[in-house]
Amino acid sequence: MYLIRQFEEKCGEMYTRGQVRGFLHLYIGEEAIAVGAISQLQPHDYIVTHYRDHGHALARGLDTNRTMAELFGRVGGLSKGKGGSMHLFDADKGFIGGHAIVGGQFPLAAGLALSHQYRKTDGVCVVFFGDGSTNQGTYHEVMNLASVWKLPILFFLENNLYGMGSRFDRVRAGGEDFYPGAATYGIDHAAVVDGMDVIAVQEATKVALESIRAGNGPAFIEAKTFRFQGHSMADPVKYRDSSETEAWEAKDPITTFPEDLIAQGLVTEAELAEIRASVDAEVDESVKFAEDSPFPPDEELFTDIYA
Repeated sequence: MYLIRQFEEKCGEMYTRGQVRGFLHLYIGEEAIAVGAISQLQPHDYIVTHYRDHGHALARGLDTNRTMAELFGRVGGLSKGKGGSMHLFDADKGFIGGHAIVGGQFPLAAGLALSHQYRKTDGVCVVFFGDGSTNQGTYHEVMNLASVWKLPILFFLENNLYGMGSRFDRVRAGGEDFYPGAATYGIDHAAVVDGMDVIAVQEATKVALESIRAGNGPAFIEAKTFRFQGHSMADPVKYRDSSETEAWEAKDPITTFPEDLIAQGLVTEAELAEIRASVDAEVDESVKFAEDSPFPPDEELFTDIYA
């Protein structure tokens, strides 16, 4: 979680310096979800997600240097600098991309899950999405199809309360909880979890995955969370009161989880300091790696494309 936080903070800094271009959507505040959920996956499982994807990528173990280089648009990046922030991808890790189209990841998740079912593996596809995407038709279509075909999908809703600048209760007619709606599509395993509690997320994911691997079809988890910053770096966040952010910051997993570990005698402050120092060095190295990597040559425009 600390790696994700420091990586994101550094990305924000690099954005202001002009090293990262375009849109930049940071995962700050939501780290417990990526770490708690992805820690329970097997190497052959698939992950497909939205454009706030850096946290999921790092939690899956994608190379920190290559991830930063991708954000810089350099050839040393995961996709040779051609994908950028919203399109991190590593097939070897089963990380089948961040996707910039809202809800665009849902049909892909169905296909990935179908591939596991067709090959008779016990693999699962986890699809991460935000509350804003639940108003897209693909959300409902894929939920229905996944249930009809009993596809091994874990639908993982990161409910950070805001879809861009609109709070969920301005655009949703069904109340504050999304997970009961899974029953409409015959998805019996649906749960809600505190998305600021990494252990709670881990346990909820473990139970859901066990159900899916047992052949019970898709499962649904809604994690209540909050992004501490705006929708993107270009967002002045004028649509919400600072007191709301402060209330959620009191639940910051980067602070509360280490405190819990110390209180339980599971770790010392010195050990935590060692982790922080190691992570800080790793993030600094990723920036150096990205800066030292060249931009793609012009001929790269004609490679890695369909013809």
